[in-house]
Amino acid sequence: MTAGSRGDVAPYTGLGHGLVRAGHEVTLVTHGCFERLVAGSGVGFHPLPLDPRAELESSRGRGLHSSATGVGKLVRLVAMARALVGRMTDDLVAAARASDVLLVSASLGPLGQAVAEGLALPSLGVHLQPLAPTREFAPPVLGVRSWGALGNRLAGHGAGLAVERVFADAVPAVRARLGLPRTRRGAALGGRERQSRPVLHGFSPLVVPRPRDWRPGLDVTGYWWPYDVNVQLPHRLREFLDAGPPPVFVGLGSATVPDPRRLSADIVRALRRAGLRGVIQRGWGGLEAHGDDMLTIDEVPHSALFPRTAAVVHHSGAGTTAAGLRAGVPAVPVPVQFDAAFWAARLVGLGVAPKAVPLRRLTADTLAPALIRATRDPAYRERARSLATRIRAEDGVAPVADAVNRVAG
Repeated sequence: MTAGSRGDVAPYTGLGHGLVRAGHEVTLVTHGCFERLVAGSGVGFHPLPLDPRAELESSRGRGLHSSATGVGKLVRLVAMARALVGRMTDDLVAAARASDVLLVSASLGPLGQAVAEGLALPSLGVHLQPLAPTREFAPPVLGVRSWGALGNRLAGHGAGLAVERVFADAVPAVRARLGLPRTRRGAALGGRERQSRPVLHGFSPLVVPRPRDWRPGLDVTGYWWPYDVNVQLPHRLREFLDAGPPPVFVGLGSATVPDPRRLSADIVRALRRAGLRGVIQRGWGGLEAHGDDMLTIDEVPHSALFPRTAAVVHHSGAGTTAAGLRAGVPAVPVPVQFDAAFWAARLVGLGVAPKAVPLRRLTADTLAPALIRATRDPAYRERARSLATRIRAEDGVAPVADAVNRVAG
């Protein structure tokens, strides 16, 4: 069960496919617009209402850009999500009634756990970000580096309470519907922290080592790679790739931007100033570029495109960050909001990106120097290739399959 943008869904197609290969019957429960992502994977599909792109493009969704701080954006996101989450309850309960075990993403955590409890089903958390409080880093969703050991852990609990507020109406309603007793306000978070319920995290320990102060049962498995419906690149894109030196990929994924035309122009100027060709992914932000040295594309499998690029410029979402690391190419992260700054800092710290260029400060003058460093200093590519070899050797699905077998037994 997961909700959100494409990056909140795609990794679970690969996880689901891996569990199918391990002998399980798997259903992905998420927004109906993502049904095509499981085509050919053997994974079933149960649609949830809401179109996340439409919500982000609404006036309420675009209001996220008016907050300059991670805390401000989180407050706006909580209000937005709280108004929407209750509309998914009926389908979550219906899908759960047909299931034996629930695997619940962080985006639906408290609600999925209430459904599991009400139907007496075992459940596992399957998270794409490290959300449990730790002294080692600040909550990724706040987009800050560190507030010190104590501050980081306190902020982690605060972020957890903010997430719980998203479900402040939906969880009591579903508990009453399923015959569960009421819980006191704030009890759910503390209870979850004390329980031994397993939570498995789908990222590499080479990128984010498991925090030493996490409780038992919180584990890091390795990445869950999206299931690629078709790894063949479009003919027009293959022709462009073959016509010259490796280009730079630029894409902001599911992020929306206030002024796509201005941003697109700045990106093109930066690429040309650095002497680079570009493949620009339109994405939800509506980027577009023209000219013999530029190609605008829609969605293509990152696993097929990224290895053929000189570098990837992206919004630092967890999934796109993982795809770039898997491909072994340098990155120029352009964090937009929420956990993006966390992943961007990881890329810089790992030595596969020269610096982050936050979207609010992106101009041709700030992007071009980062592109030049990423593509002309061979050390970035060497470190990226070395790290990719180690990441690709990990098996993130096996620990989840083992956990499913334990709780289902």
